[in-house]
Amino acid sequence: MIEPLLALEALFERGGPVLYGVSAALLAMWVLIFERLLYLRVEHPRAVKRATEAWQARSDHTSRRAGWVRRALLSEVREGLERRLFLLRTLVGLCTLLGLLGTVTGMIQLFDAVGVAGGSTPRALADGVARATLPTAAGLVAALSGAVPAARLGSAARREVARLAGWLEADRHEEGVA
Repeated sequence: MIEPLLALEALFERGGPVLYGVSAALLAMWVLIFERLLYLRVEHPRAVKRATEAWQARSDHTSRRAGWVRRALLSEVREGLERRLFLLRTLVGLCTLLGLLGTVTGMIQLFDAVGVAGGSTPRALADGVARATLPTAAGLVAALSGAVPAARLGSAARREVARLAGWLEADRHEEGVA
């Protein structure tokens, strides 16, 4: 149990303080992903039920006012589905940018050390470059781990809204409106 923690500590030491930012963004991103998945499974069906019950409770499904109510119900459901997706996509991008920041600051430190030492051995240079690129790799891995779930959650939101819109539209056509 202690070995993985020591390896993680060595990674953070080697990658620099930017890795803490990448880790915080990664943690926040995955908390949001799990929250959105939980919303889809638990709260979204309730929201759809509320919207369909409100629609079915109306006696008028064909007037202009009914169209406004329909759009409002769809908008409510869409808002619930899309809540925090922008933040999730932002965190995905932030992971990449934080990794790049770590690389830039690492390269500045490397060039500073080379300038102070008046030159360096190839091995020391290679070690410095490896240290500088570690945050980029961490940022990219973190971003990639959230990019696919973020995209899938976005497409699930669009699909669910379209499904509800189709159902409410079909209900309108059943009353004879073309």
